Amino acid sequence: MSSTATRTVRPAAPLGVEESGETLREIPLPPYITGEDAQFAVRAVVVHAPRRWSGGTVCRNDASPHPCRLHRWGRRVLTLRGLRSAEIDALIERGDPTVTVRPPARPGA
Repeated sequence: MSSTATRTVRPAAPLGVEESGETLREIPLPPYITGEDAQFAVRAVVVHAPRRWSGGTVCRNDASPHPCRLHRWGRRVLTLRGLRSAEIDALIERGDPTVTVRPPARPGA
């Protein structure tokens, strides 16, 4: 290599972004929501809760922009389980990833 040759260094892609610039896909939902899925979802939203940082709001677990993929997946699962947004927010505020989420009452069952 001669002393006049230049090298181009390409910066690494940010977390959550593929080389082509496309963001990673959402985590697929299970075909039906079981109690075990709901428990994983509670853990996901609590562990991957928002945290204020100098650069904005980030995921408390991995410092990626909030809401991260696992947090979004957990919210979608809990919503399908029958929880309202305020109830999910209360779970996050409580901060206990082991809380048991009961299935919603089904009228006429």
